[in-house]
Amino acid sequence: MPQGSHITPDSATEKQGKPTLQTDSFTLQTYKAPPIPIVIAAPHGGREYPEHVTQNMREAAFSKLRLEDRLIDIIAADVAAQTGASLLIAKTPRAMLDLNRAQTDIDWGMVVGKDPSVAEQPHTNRRARSGLGLVPRRLPNFGEIWRSALPAAELDQRIEQIHRPYHRALGKEMERLRDHWGAALLLDLHSMPPLKKRYGMPHIARFVLGDRFGASCDPSLSSRVLSFLDRQRSPNSHNRPYSGGYILDQHAAPTRGLHAMQLEVCRTLYLDPAMAELSDGAKPMAKMLAALVRELAAITARLGESGVLAQAAE
Repeated sequence: MPQGSHITPDSATEKQGKPTLQTDSFTLQTYKAPPIPIVIAAPHGGREYPEHVTQNMREAAFSKLRLEDRLIDIIAADVAAQTGASLLIAKTPRAMLDLNRAQTDIDWGMVVGKDPSVAEQPHTNRRARSGLGLVPRRLPNFGEIWRSALPAAELDQRIEQIHRPYHRALGKEMERLRDHWGAALLLDLHSMPPLKKRYGMPHIARFVLGDRFGASCDPSLSSRVLSFLDRQRSPNSHNRPYSGGYILDQHAAPTRGLHAMQLEVCRTLYLDPAMAELSDGAKPMAKMLAALVRELAAITARLGESGVLAQAAE
């Protein structure tokens, strides 16, 4: 298992058989013989903004920092390099399309030139109406993000060229790891602004583990994350206020050996006070998460072995 070095397409590990799938919207790095049964993904780390998108933002610099899981992709890449996990990094920014939303989570009020038969469908959910749907429309305490509406043809193009390929690639990699190990785990890595202390809370969580209230992974995996964070004396919370979203719903199937969890990391732990650049805490954060991934890899492998044994017994 590789230790410490950052994986790049030209690295020694690449030449030894680690293919890289690179598209305009994401990069997937994998091993032909995967060292561990884990995919680390950073769906909200994208920072490649087309010029026309930036020009259409009312306050581009402000909105970018609020919408991005700022530089969490760099943390994810460091963790993957230290552990040998597969790595899926979104390059497309969340402002253009949120990969943790369903294709139907659309606020049709921000779309022009849409098919009337589609527009009349009452499927816009509460989250999309609040401004944080498939394409974010507004931010709390700020208002509208965009100067003008989104053409329906461009929305369709984003879904076809960004959303579907990303989820197709993630699904295939999860199944490939499961077929190799008997089980696979997706660690969907996010970052969050500092939480506020709420009534009755003994502490302010710096990490939030989401497992869809137990539906997206084996309980032994969630328990290990929480106990690991407790050992690190890192205040944490389970499913509140973030339990995971579309990605976990779409790719988790524990009965088929496909496990998934979302981990939110407080941005103060690895970013500077402006929440814009990496701080001295970034390297220690990656090292700590790499240790967690190794523990999760061992549990996932054991789950795979027990699953194979159970199938053989049947």
